[in-house]
Amino acid sequence: MGFGDLFWLIFIAIAMQPFLRQKFLEIARQKAIEAIEKKRGSRVILLVHRQETMSLLGFPIMRYIDINDSEEVIRAIRLTDKDVPIDIILHTPGGLVLASLQIALAIKKHPAKVTAFIPHYAMSGGTLIALACDEIVMDEHAVLGPVDPQIREYPAASILRAVKKKPIENVEDKTLILADVAEMALKQMKENLKLILNDRYPQEKIEKLAEVLSQGYFTHDYPITYEEAKRLGLPVSKDMPVEIYQLMKLFPQPVRSTPSVEYIPLPRKGTKSLD
Repeated sequence: MGFGDLFWLIFIAIAMQPFLRQKFLEIARQKAIEAIEKKRGSRVILLVHRQETMSLLGFPIMRYIDINDSEEVIRAIRLTDKDVPIDIILHTPGGLVLASLQIALAIKKHPAKVTAFIPHYAMSGGTLIALACDEIVMDEHAVLGPVDPQIREYPAASILRAVKKKPIENVEDKTLILADVAEMALKQMKENLKLILNDRYPQEKIEKLAEVLSQGYFTHDYPITYEEAKRLGLPVSKDMPVEIYQLMKLFPQPVRSTPSVEYIPLPRKGTKSLD
């Protein structure tokens, strides 16, 4: 074997490394999912959105809940017998209202118990999906978020408040149109949330939750902690199985040249000083 042949073998091995690493991760994830399903007797569905990097140029791409996600989740639910519980693991900043609502309604219609596991965060559309579940299991540091609609880059509730603060003759037609759309969006989201929460709480509680979570009482990125979710009366618990954490390790962020967080990945126990 000449130097040229050796060079090409090394080049091919380096070029194949990202592909092989991804395949090994996929195999490991499938085995971890199978282990959880066997232990809990459930169907495990993951809705995980990480920042991804294009394979050649290295540009970061943020992922959100989209129509493809709703198609895949609904397909998984359709392939699950009515008496089989569903465990859905959510790690997402949210996304399209339509896609999130489709998933939430499909989950609500599943006859067996559906549990949402939130190891870190499930904001916006992720919260909408979690609210459709019978139980929400959160890490003690995990958060949910409000489900108030956004019109372009603005909160719908803020658009309406801004318009009301000015005389109508000083408001542009474009802004009035946005306000009209915002009003419809707020009404629709509240009704959709009431539909999702129906049969889970008393009617008065449903009305209160739908109002607080969807009508712009908080900023869209406001973190609803486990303690606050408990105060709101949501069916939350902190009994997160260790297997969920282990599974999330198989969804690494793209490797940076310089990591932003570093530590020795071993348990640290207290020891007596030798001084």
